[in-house]
Amino acid sequence: MEQTDTRTRAGSPVGRRVVLGVVGLGVAGVVAGRWLSEGVSDVVASTAPGLAGVIPAAGGFRIYTVTNGYPPFDPATYRLTVSGLVAEPKSLSLDDLAELPQTQMTKDFQCVTGWRVDDVPWSGVLLRDLLAESGVEPGGQALQLTSFDGAYTESLTLDQAMRDDMLVATTMYGAPLEVKHGAPVRLVAAPMYGYKSIKWMDGIEVTREVIPGYWEVRGYDVDAWVGRSNGRTDEPVV
Repeated sequence: MEQTDTRTRAGSPVGRRVVLGVVGLGVAGVVAGRWLSEGVSDVVASTAPGLAGVIPAAGGFRIYTVTNGYPPFDPATYRLTVSGLVAEPKSLSLDDLAELPQTQMTKDFQCVTGWRVDDVPWSGVLLRDLLAESGVEPGGQALQLTSFDGAYTESLTLDQAMRDDMLVATTMYGAPLEVKHGAPVRLVAAPMYGYKSIKWMDGIEVTREVIPGYWEVRGYDVDAWVGRSNGRTDEPVV
């Protein structure tokens, strides 16, 4: 499998006004969630246990879910929590996230099944900056990440989480994340296969040890480094 290029091609800070502006643009039509978008059809997949839907989309992406559609959310009440072994637990609104230092990065996005989208521009908050805001306590060695779809989870070691290519993303291609790409907040784990980049993220819990995520308990590699981990013939979530 071809190795993805995970070099940062852009890395400038993004102002709070820009972040709040693009988030505001994405509010309309989000509250109820969305299953289909323009020109996109629903294709039910039978290639992996527990996979509810695979949706082909423009731009080279394939959209996967493990539930029967996209989870609804209200931008006004959305919160991203940081909990577990931290000195100061957090419950962050979209405004709170916009107040934090913003980072841009352009990375290739590689799915474990072989498809790739080159040079995807993202922006948001570095995961390590979020952790610094809360303060990881002694004994904290890993993260468990949760999605408000109610089913999907992921994991990282603390060392992995502290890398400069782990982004809590709120925009993609200069616009707010679309629901199909994980709005309002997703992880971008750039050096890892796409199933690590959890969509619809609502929780970051610091734990003592790695708790394998949704696909990892089903046989996928826990680390998922592109080019160094298992390639698969079935379809994981991205």
